[in-house]
Amino acid sequence: MRPQKYLSLLGPMFNVQRTKEIFSVNPVLPVEREEAREVQVTVFEYSPEEVKEFKYDNVADSLKFAAAGQYAHWINIDGLRKKDVEVVCQRFGIHYLLMEDILSIGQRPKMDEIGQVLYCLLNMLYFNDKSCTVEQEQISIVLGINLVISFQEDPQRDVFNPLRDKLRMQTSRVRQKSADYLCYSMLDQIVDNYFSVMEKLGEGIEQLEEEIIRNTNKRNLARINELRKELIVLKRNMVPVRDLINGFLRTESNLLDEATTKYFKDVYDHIVQASDLSENYRDMMINLQDLYLNNVNLKLNEVMKVMAIVTCLLAPAAVIGGIFGMNFDRIPYLHNQYGFYIAVGLMLLIPLWMIMVFRRRGWF
Repeated sequence: MRPQKYLSLLGPMFNVQRTKEIFSVNPVLPVEREEAREVQVTVFEYSPEEVKEFKYDNVADSLKFAAAGQYAHWINIDGLRKKDVEVVCQRFGIHYLLMEDILSIGQRPKMDEIGQVLYCLLNMLYFNDKSCTVEQEQISIVLGINLVISFQEDPQRDVFNPLRDKLRMQTSRVRQKSADYLCYSMLDQIVDNYFSVMEKLGEGIEQLEEEIIRNTNKRNLARINELRKELIVLKRNMVPVRDLINGFLRTESNLLDEATTKYFKDVYDHIVQASDLSENYRDMMINLQDLYLNNVNLKLNEVMKVMAIVTCLLAPAAVIGGIFGMNFDRIPYLHNQYGFYIAVGLMLLIPLWMIMVFRRRGWF
């Protein structure tokens, strides 16, 4: 028998598939990445005076942009294909180990320094309003001399549109700085988007808390289970980013200007704050689970209390009926014409007297 088959019929409380998606991460297994159907390449060539924007459907067209000169370049590749990644890595001197990381799946966020490039890998997070789940997209960022190359999986979405708008503005700070500031801006944009995702989860937690207080049912327990899984995804992707940013702070690479280091400190503060907030959400979920269990126990106690009161109120009637129902020849009031009414009256009056006593003692 397959228990997952039957657990899935019990509703969202046992979302086995979502659990597998969260915990089925094994970086030692061979990479089985599906080749992207389409590739979109966007190149920004900018300086304080001007900016040029190019869009291609072929990675080979972006190889003509040199890293030297007065211009800085941002090459963004949406959609990963092994051949395309190999060509780009060979052209810009990216180490083979970094190429493997770019093509990997489910890697832990990290930062490496190999040769003349700085490399970082992390996940962009999105909140799906329909399924109320946290979705992730792996992004690799390579920082070279006047060059930033980013590799994304999904060409339909990212969090860099505000950054692109800044590059199109001549007075923006991104245009005035070099490529290392652009790398900082990308990381800052990704980390800031974490707060947007957490805000959505926070709204769900608040709504769930109100529902549990108003009406406790199994759907609430199922929702608690779902939110705890999403918090696991959130925490697993955010906590390692602290070490990633710390790597930029500790590095002595010439690719980073000393003036840019303070900006990475700002990102570090943000990711620490985000990690602390995720811990607070985790504590809130534990408290919500305790609240749910307490409400269930309270309902059970109320039911048992009502049943105990009803049993106590019916006890006199059962005793009186049992006494007058005994098989003896001589029983008081057995042949009295008012005996029945006296017995029924006692059966009603005694419970009424018990109710008054219970009310005075505050039992209900």
